[in-house]
Amino acid sequence: MNGPTLHDTPASWRIALPHTAAAVPVARALVRTAMAELEHSADSDTAELLTAELVANAVEHTAGDGPIELVVELMATGCQVEVHDPDPAPPGNLTVPGPVEPPDPWQEHGRGLLLIRTLSSSCGHRPTDSGKAVWFRLPVLPAQRRPA
Repeated sequence: MNGPTLHDTPASWRIALPHTAAAVPVARALVRTAMAELEHSADSDTAELLTAELVANAVEHTAGDGPIELVVELMATGCQVEVHDPDPAPPGNLTVPGPVEPPDPWQEHGRGLLLIRTLSSSCGHRPTDSGKAVWFRLPVLPAQRRPA
């Protein structure tokens, strides 16, 4: 193998992002780069998508212009991504879906938490000293499902 690999020791990244929409592509790039450099075998496309949803939600649904924080942890069993924001309020229906109502196909919003709940192996939120952290986990893909 070329480059570093991931064994039993987790690798992690923590970065402050601006409280603007510009944070979304930066967050996606960090996740993509981290997973590629360590040849991590979780689904990087799904990790990027769900990271973008978490960051976009933090930017859109929290007040203020202070930074939000992205934390990416890669482990031998999978990956965990957290987004920290200053608002202590829980993120809507992330872990307990509201009334079962399909998203309006004509609206651009309303699918982020559904995607996170559906595509991650687990997700949730927790309070922090400065607000909350919203997170998801993805498992390592079985060898037969990994891209060549």
